[in-house]
Amino acid sequence: MALDYEESKEKIVEALQKKAKTKSKFYFNDLSKILEAKPREAKKIVNKLIEEGVLEYWSSGSTTMYGLKGMGKQAGAEHEG
Repeated sequence: MALDYEESKEKIVEALQKKAKTKSKFYFNDLSKILEAKPREAKKIVNKLIEEGVLEYWSSGSTTMYGLKGMGKQAGAEHEG
């Protein structure tokens, strides 16, 4: 069964905002658990959220994490130069 995009978007945004005080970046598995979806279905939703600018991904080179756009310590540092 395919996930409803709008419903999934609400779930992710709500869950990440609740945790924003303690954590701004999340692993893909965290997002998959929030959606209660299989990785392939969750990946489609996450990619669409990134395309729309709701989420952004951050990579250390070996690890990729996801967060709400503009949230977290990394957001400010990226614009300094």
